[in-house]
Amino acid sequence: MRIIPSVLALLLAASGAHAQGSAPGLQPSQLALVINDDEPNSVEIGELYRTARGIPERNIVHVRIPNKPRKLDAEQFARLKQEIDSKLGAEVEAVLMVWTAPYAVECNGITAAYTLGFDPDQCNKSCGPGRQSAFFNAAPGVRPSERQLRLSMLLPTESVEQARALIERGKAAGFSTPAAGAYFLVTSEGARNSRARFFPPSGSVPQRKLTIHTLREDAIEGKRDIMFYQTGKARVDKLDTLRFLPGALADHLTSFGGDLLGKGR
Repeated sequence: MRIIPSVLALLLAASGAHAQGSAPGLQPSQLALVINDDEPNSVEIGELYRTARGIPERNIVHVRIPNKPRKLDAEQFARLKQEIDSKLGAEVEAVLMVWTAPYAVECNGITAAYTLGFDPDQCNKSCGPGRQSAFFNAAPGVRPSERQLRLSMLLPTESVEQARALIERGKAAGFSTPAAGAYFLVTSEGARNSRARFFPPSGSVPQRKLTIHTLREDAIEGKRDIMFYQTGKARVDKLDTLRFLPGALADHLTSFGGDLLGKGR
């Protein structure tokens, strides 16, 4: 399943509250919420997020997706995307889909299909390179719309309380700049190290209170200051020993993570 890198950190900055001297992030007027009216949790969590972040009513899109299908086919997705896009203004830079499923469009992750366009070639060569992102390596300050993109993310809805906690952590992240670590791991799984050449060198970013650790390891253990954790492992060990700070971003470069319900493909 093709999945775009997480944009959670960007979405969680939607309130516009930032530490002194930092660049403005995504504003409430630039974020749209897509709510599935056929799923009660989606409706409840969508309202929690809207209230917490001050998302304007004009940016709330209501759709109906009965039975929580895990996957959509290309035609179903095209109709859903057209419905969403038709209700959004040009100022909207990102979309937050408030549901767990559907999370795939055939062999593509739904966020990849929405942001980058559905790529049927991935279904024929699932481990081959995907379509190149127009936003890759964009200069700081470049808006997604300048690259004809609209970022997207899922907010899972299996637990209202967990979603509420996630929303609260996001708010906390917007008001603080803690001393933090960024961990980039070059692991023993060569196939999943394709992006290692883009990892930054170890060092510090004083203005962000950030220390970068680029390591040749399969896992880290006991770290309590994690703001970024990028690795290339199908399964990541020792997660229970780690502490992720509010607003942290992590991924392990594998489509195994795309099965959000954990019950097979």
